[in-house]
Amino acid sequence: MEPVAHKELQYLKGVGPRRAAALAQSGIQTVYDLAFFLPRAYIDRTTTTTLRALALTLQKQEHLFQQPFPLAEERLLLNEVTLLIRVESLREHTYGNNRQMLIATISDDSRASGAIIFWNRLDYYRRFLQVGQLYILAGRPTLDRRGVVTFHHPELEPVDPDDEELYRIGRIVPKYRLTQAMRQAGLTQSRLRALTATALQQLLPTLEDPLPEEVRHAHDLLPLTEALQQLHFPTSTEQLQRARHRMKFEEMFLFQLLLALRRRDVRQEKGLRFNPRSAHARWLLQRLPFELTRAQKRVLWEIAADLSSGHPMNRLLQGDVGSGKTIVALLTMLVAVDNGYQAILMAPTEILAEQHYHTLRRLLEGSELNVVQLVGGQNTRFRQEVLEQIATGKAHIIVGTHALFESPIAYCHAGLIVIDEQHRFGVLQRARLRELSRASLGTDGVVPHVLVMSATPIPRTLSMTLYGDLDVSILDELPPGRKPVLTKVVFESQLPQVYEFLRSQLRAGRQAYIVYPLIEPSEKLQLKAATEHFEQLQQQIFPEFRCGLLHGQLFWYEKEEVMRAFARGEYHILVATTVIEVGIDVPNATVMLIHNAERFGLAQLHQLRGRVGRGSEQSYCFLATCDHFRYHWYRAEEEPRERLAAIVRLRTLEQTNDGFRIAEVDLRLRGPGDILGTRQSGMPEFRYTDLATDGPIITRARQAAFELVRQDPSLCRTEHARLRRALMQRYSDVAHWLDVA
Repeated sequence: MEPVAHKELQYLKGVGPRRAAALAQSGIQTVYDLAFFLPRAYIDRTTTTTLRALALTLQKQEHLFQQPFPLAEERLLLNEVTLLIRVESLREHTYGNNRQMLIATISDDSRASGAIIFWNRLDYYRRFLQVGQLYILAGRPTLDRRGVVTFHHPELEPVDPDDEELYRIGRIVPKYRLTQAMRQAGLTQSRLRALTATALQQLLPTLEDPLPEEVRHAHDLLPLTEALQQLHFPTSTEQLQRARHRMKFEEMFLFQLLLALRRRDVRQEKGLRFNPRSAHARWLLQRLPFELTRAQKRVLWEIAADLSSGHPMNRLLQGDVGSGKTIVALLTMLVAVDNGYQAILMAPTEILAEQHYHTLRRLLEGSELNVVQLVGGQNTRFRQEVLEQIATGKAHIIVGTHALFESPIAYCHAGLIVIDEQHRFGVLQRARLRELSRASLGTDGVVPHVLVMSATPIPRTLSMTLYGDLDVSILDELPPGRKPVLTKVVFESQLPQVYEFLRSQLRAGRQAYIVYPLIEPSEKLQLKAATEHFEQLQQQIFPEFRCGLLHGQLFWYEKEEVMRAFARGEYHILVATTVIEVGIDVPNATVMLIHNAERFGLAQLHQLRGRVGRGSEQSYCFLATCDHFRYHWYRAEEEPRERLAAIVRLRTLEQTNDGFRIAEVDLRLRGPGDILGTRQSGMPEFRYTDLATDGPIITRARQAAFELVRQDPSLCRTEHARLRRALMQRYSDVAHWLDVA
């Protein structure tokens, strides 16, 4: 990097030791750091509105819920607006049980009046707000009963007197994130803008652009120097968008290069070459009471091509709940077994491992194949017997949990690893199992085949980032005869009708799940608990039916017995917590009732709903929520973000059964870090790219990165030297792949 980039900030004109120390607390230590300390927001005074214009717009606004409720990408029902306002007066008002609110009367250059209402932190706002002071206001406007434009707890920032003219003349003004330490050191918005301008003036002439010219030209990208200038001091909204686009593309392009190099490296490894024709697979297909879907057949062809290629398979199999991933995985394992190798199936929980174990044994009943199970709760003697069968090769298929890699296990030619619900395992855990399998294959560098499965649909943008080094297969069809689950949001006052419907299903010979968010009652959380309501359900509501209780605090063998009894039909109703989220397959269960559904995540609700609808009968899912939500339901555009998100989740489940569609909504509501868990996934945090909305940019960056690696596998060409340096600076583990010819 250029010498000026390393220049300590205290030596930049206008900084000094005190301000440098304040900036250093936020990681800003050099001229380079300051140049890349980008604004957190912008105030666009070129197209700003006024209080008078807002009042006219809001008067014409139709009630948004006269139309069907929009899904998450349309959930920003009223965009925030930015205004330059002056506080004219302050008054306090008492309401309810002697509670108080603070009301500020405001005005702007349109000579119209408005109001700001504060319900919380009144002491702070009494000190913060000054009559006669100009503020930049950012918030969501409403009209009160008198037709006055009103804001509730908007974001406010005092206008520096030096900046007043800047706001009035119609410029796009950057807003930086100022910490308390920066303010105490005398750093205002205007001062930080001046310092940033000085830093850019010194740095930009020496700054290297990592993107090759052919990539910039092909995708119409601004040079890095121009993009940085526009990000700090945009000349127009169009140029600001182009600058943002450039930074997002560069960030994702470098990450996709990392994935492309990793995939190239994996494909250079030596893999087992399997004959995809399997006698046991043909035997199983002839015994199945159904025909495979077109999607299952397509995926099996893709897997067969991998297994016979001589390179290790690294494939992600995505499929919605009930799409038939287990059969695809079993047929793949039978190919491995018929080629003389062991197959390993790893699941994240003992219940799911138990379910897989019994499913595989049932499907393979009548064959000579030996399926064994390895989980943490087994007694020592039985576990030793299983380990001996694995070591001697008598075990053909091994099903288990973390126990498969947590202690030294001697596998016997383990040629295939299948990982179910793989996002629940960390990167190191998967690597450990892969190394144990690799060791069992000998010392000639052969790598086992790996098939990872996810019943939690992953949005395409996440798949391209998190699993960009894997080949992806998608099961996008349900088996014939399956009917979509009918879903309905109900309020607590409607539960008697729901219970009556549930009785009618039970009398018809069906079974049901009733799910609660807690095991035991909690003083802090006003939520229903399974143990508390179990007796009431059994004795008062459904006395003529048998109820079973299942939750996470039971011992593994107790859980196993409850599930077996429910599967045998000994229980009509299973009262449970989210322990049934995955791995439970009872085709006769047709009703799911979820209490306090507003407290569950969208993916979790979809997984729970997937426990019904697994047979040919019509199934139903009721999402029960509090009665007060009935009121919030029809005024969601005015709701706080958390409650609005809960409403979006419930309405989304009502509207669609498409797991991938639901995953897209979930991504927009929560973000990728919450969905996958950054610590587990190994995915970096992106500074510029929004994985929920930047799909087209990610796609183009991915195509460009993979094409460049195809043309220059180690980035050795002279024109790629800057790119190579930038990649090594950003990702320390890339050096190995760059040195591989």
